[in-house]
Amino acid sequence: MKTPPFLPVFIGTGFGSGFSPIAPGTAGALLASIIWIVLYFLLPFSVLLWTTAVLVVIFTFAGIWAANKLATYWGEDPSRIVVDEMVGVWIPLLAVPANDQWYWYVIGAFCLFRVFDIAKPLGIRKMESLKGGVGVMMDDILAGIYSFILLAGVRWVIG
Repeated sequence: MKTPPFLPVFIGTGFGSGFSPIAPGTAGALLASIIWIVLYFLLPFSVLLWTTAVLVVIFTFAGIWAANKLATYWGEDPSRIVVDEMVGVWIPLLAVPANDQWYWYVIGAFCLFRVFDIAKPLGIRKMESLKGGVGVMMDDILAGIYSFILLAGVRWVIG
């Protein structure tokens, strides 16, 4: 079997986190959360929100491209491809407030996303039937959107 090119592997595996022998999807979502936390301490909050939105867009397209490239080497939607989990967890992180309780929202975003990603309710599983890299990415994007809605709702209720 030929070795896949480096760049699709690097992007698709979430900078290598997809090679985790235990729960690669969780490892990818955890790495994305850690990246976001580091950016939280480095950037002004308004810049962080814009940066997160840009990361979601860029890595959605990069993930589709990488998943399509890697499908010829690893098959359709292998567990090593975790860029979709990274994008999926960045979406609810857009609902994190700029207050001293921000870390609870980060934990909530991570947990909600993983629950939706694993359980795949409300049409999330149906997204997997889309062809190629779009199908790889869309189920996690929808899980991220549902997580965002719930987290934003909690934020609205709490105030």
